[in-house]
Amino acid sequence: MARALILLGGSIMGSGLLYVQAAQRLGLQPITLSADPTRYDYFAAKGVETIRVDTDDLDALIRECSRLQATYDIAGITGAEDSFYATASKLGRHFDLPGPNPEAIEQCCDKYTQRQLLAASGVPMPAYRLAANAADAEDSAAEIGLPVIVKPAVGSGSVGVRLCRTADEVVEHTNSLLGGQCGAAIRILVEEFAQGPHYCIDIMGNELVGVCTLDFDGPPHFVYRGGAYPAPLTDDEYERLADVSLSCLRALGLGWGPTNVELRWTKCGPVVIEVNPRLAGSPGPQMVQLAYGIDLVTEHIKLVTGDEWNLNKSHSKTAAARFLVADRDGILNWIDGDSRAAAISGVSEVKFYFKPKAPIIRKGDFRDCLGHVIAASSSLPRTEAILQHAVDLIHWSITPIEDR
Repeated sequence: MARALILLGGSIMGSGLLYVQAAQRLGLQPITLSADPTRYDYFAAKGVETIRVDTDDLDALIRECSRLQATYDIAGITGAEDSFYATASKLGRHFDLPGPNPEAIEQCCDKYTQRQLLAASGVPMPAYRLAANAADAEDSAAEIGLPVIVKPAVGSGSVGVRLCRTADEVVEHTNSLLGGQCGAAIRILVEEFAQGPHYCIDIMGNELVGVCTLDFDGPPHFVYRGGAYPAPLTDDEYERLADVSLSCLRALGLGWGPTNVELRWTKCGPVVIEVNPRLAGSPGPQMVQLAYGIDLVTEHIKLVTGDEWNLNKSHSKTAAARFLVADRDGILNWIDGDSRAAAISGVSEVKFYFKPKAPIIRKGDFRDCLGHVIAASSSLPRTEAILQHAVDLIHWSITPIEDR
């Protein structure tokens, strides 16, 4: 009976594909359970079994996995995104498979609950308030002091996150969030704007694997521009980031499997922006592998399936990525230069997320990215030069809809 890895949901920007490919390399049959398989083109990859099922219905997922047990030895169950990871952990627990504590995952995915637990343990972070409506948000911003960050209490990829510099902007953005797809049930977080260099810390179990720098587009939105491993830090800075990050695990009941911690180094030192109880999204895992020789996706699957894992670093390089960010709304006429960019020595991956004729509607979050380029070399200046050379070879054309 073939061993199978159940993957719940998918990932548009690529982490899901990494899990499929790693599972196949490990001799596992990847089986994806998704409410809408058509959203993820990699589900059509050779050897992937795809099943349509309501991923919000735990009972339906249990029935589907029970049916699959007649054909497969289900070795593990996991997911690549926040919205699926808590459910995957519940599903794994039902079938007595290795996995994290579902309660810890759920409370961590609620950013307000996460903030409360971190605050109770004395973890440094920005001041915050929970708001139910625009008036609450305006009062919270006045208490904290402008400018503030206004965002949904649940979400990822900077969706709905905005820097508000005035009370009017706070009210406007709060009303925009409450009037969105989530409706009035959405909860709003108002947070102090922490300023300073942004870092991303990758942890597996209780072991810190690497620290990455993160760059963003200019406010009021927070669109990723790129990042690099390892972050240029002194030993003292590294230790302080490590201490704060590991204290988050204790405060949140984490420590099994991957955790991704985002911090900013402010004038008061490192403060926690958010804790994600999963691996960082693509291209984070690829950069970790290029920089340290550690395939975090493969090691996570080994952990999920009860196999022995290995976090030993095999080399030390500098790896960096640059996102290709849309400059306007409209229809993507064409995008090219990927083969020329990929041919440059040191470039490891060039990936486009959209195909020609796709509509481009910028949201001020990860969905504004058209693709990414990853490179690695012996030093950060050389890696940055390689990236710039590659990016300069990539071009696209977006025609505004009103011009068509």
